[in-house]
Amino acid sequence: MKRSGSADLPLHYGHVPMWLAERMSKLGFAITEAVIEEFGTGAMLQRLGDPFWFQSFGAVMGMDWHSSGITTSVMGALKRAINPHAGELGLYICGGKGLQSRNTPMELIKYGAFAGIDGHALAQSSKLSAKVDNTAVQDGFQLYLHSFIVDKTGKWTVVQQGMRPDSATARRYHWHSADLTSFVADPHSGICGAHQGSILNMAARASLPAQNAMLSMTKEDPQRMITEIRHLKMPDHHDVRAKDVDLKRLGAMLWLSHDKQPADFESLLLLEGMGPRTLQSMALVSEVIYGTASRFEDPARFSFAHGGKDGHPFPVPIKIYDETIAVLSRAVHKAKVGQSDKLQAIRTLSELARMAEKNFVPNQNFDAVLERERRASWKYGGKTVFGDAKPPENSQLKLF
Repeated sequence: MKRSGSADLPLHYGHVPMWLAERMSKLGFAITEAVIEEFGTGAMLQRLGDPFWFQSFGAVMGMDWHSSGITTSVMGALKRAINPHAGELGLYICGGKGLQSRNTPMELIKYGAFAGIDGHALAQSSKLSAKVDNTAVQDGFQLYLHSFIVDKTGKWTVVQQGMRPDSATARRYHWHSADLTSFVADPHSGICGAHQGSILNMAARASLPAQNAMLSMTKEDPQRMITEIRHLKMPDHHDVRAKDVDLKRLGAMLWLSHDKQPADFESLLLLEGMGPRTLQSMALVSEVIYGTASRFEDPARFSFAHGGKDGHPFPVPIKIYDETIAVLSRAVHKAKVGQSDKLQAIRTLSELARMAEKNFVPNQNFDAVLERERRASWKYGGKTVFGDAKPPENSQLKLF
């Protein structure tokens, strides 16, 4: 089922430090590998076409959970990690930010020749999707990023973003080729951006009379495309607050990781050796891989895996981040050689968290959880763009 949505994305300036960029590429690659191993390239394209999943994906990778910077950083990290392995993964990423976006058609033609698919048709789709969002949809946002993700069968997803400096906002557009029959009849799988009143959308179904009056569109045969509308509203505040997350889901996951701990579950003995904090991150990463669409309505929750580069909700725990990458990478490698028990254990972790939610009643300790994470951050090699996390004056603090 195709999805359409919108979200407020505050325009957020800043940089991604090298220590995070490298880890984002590694974790993004491991998650992509796991999704493809379990469900195929089509499933990864579908996820990238979902604005809710995309925002959650960026949050679990340590990016600022609410900002526009997730788009450029995630797509850049994925392109660096995936393209050198395009042959084995069956997935390739073209374009990017600024001048890189102009290279998209040529990159697609080259990949088409490599994969034995029609690269010229892909290039045409790239140009049309950009034209629609930059010209046909007159919402005041000027495109500055265009990423085209294609698999070896010719299926594709487009993620592109526009900027509106006068309102300090950005809008992200998602396209997914599944069942696409027209570029001028509600073709998007999602549009993310701040609501700013009425816009002129020449790609909307309601614009069909106007389309028919335009020579360039007289040959189109619009078909119904979008059957479900979703709305993602990202707040302006940078800090993560209790209202930004589903406390029942977050609390059940924290309880399972830190209080209950799954050591007594036979199916999870394969993950023995990981501490409670790593299990917390792995549970959220597991949900990114295996969770259904309804599980990504509160992207802020996924920032509790690896924090955020600006320190919200807490500094990025480097030691935990590296262990998460190592555990997931080993599990995917084992699955590729027919030993899927560890990958199944990771899947079971998210299933157990969902089961725990049934009878879990959240308390009012959200702020206390945040404070404990921040105070313990130095133990896990916590980092932000401002520097390393420091031990609190009283570092003898019991976790959870």
